[in-house]
Amino acid sequence: MKRKDLNAKSHDEWEEQWQNHWSRIGQPGYELPTGGAGQEDRDLLASSRTLENEMERLERINGEFSRAFRTLYPIGPAVTVFGSARFTPRHKYYKLAREVGGELARAGFATLTGGGPGVMEAANRGARENGGASHGLNIILPHEQCTNPYVDSSVEFRYFFTRKVCLVKYSCAFIVMPGGLGTLDELFEAATLIQCHKIGPFPLVLMGTSFWEGMRKWGRFMMRQGVFAPEELGFARVTDSPAEAVELIVRSLPQSVRARLAPKPAQSI
Repeated sequence: MKRKDLNAKSHDEWEEQWQNHWSRIGQPGYELPTGGAGQEDRDLLASSRTLENEMERLERINGEFSRAFRTLYPIGPAVTVFGSARFTPRHKYYKLAREVGGELARAGFATLTGGGPGVMEAANRGARENGGASHGLNIILPHEQCTNPYVDSSVEFRYFFTRKVCLVKYSCAFIVMPGGLGTLDELFEAATLIQCHKIGPFPLVLMGTSFWEGMRKWGRFMMRQGVFAPEELGFARVTDSPAEAVELIVRSLPQSVRARLAPKPAQSI
């Protein structure tokens, strides 16, 4: 039976589905300032917003950046590979990401990923198998995420936004493999920064023409609505070829950056 369209649900049905799905998580993590109605309940649930808690949080954030900067500053040129954590080694997209990592290594790039399983593991694996540098920026999650065994160095993050800053900061290009919400978040983060000239210009290459076709149609629709101009998508490219993706990246680099690359000979897997 097909899942019922969320837009067709009544408000009561929507709320029931929401409550059933999230009941396992517990009390929402939203904090309110101290004082006012409900103070006793907030104190009991340890969810009051206090200056002390805010300063502790800021210290944790600064600590994450400090650890990451100290670990990652020597690497480069590097390319970040984004993609789903859920593909197994037998999946075609895992195999494709492994080829991507190999091509990056042979071209002389360091490979940077989110450090977890699936596409991330595959890209790190391909890089290591071909003599390239392989780094992971791992996020602490209650499920699904653990550091894969193919990274030379790993930095652990509690906050998604600090991790994304570092995945972007140390890259000169981005390859986006098929993935879910997290991958889309990373894709649009990079695209927005490039569009607004906050980084780059860096190439943004999507791997998997059939997977991304729906989003490409949506992008063309948005363009017709006037929310961005055609030339603002000029940095994006879609391909099924890891070799083409890496060639496009190499061609985009200034000569001074290309000179830093140390290509590796192909190795058998």
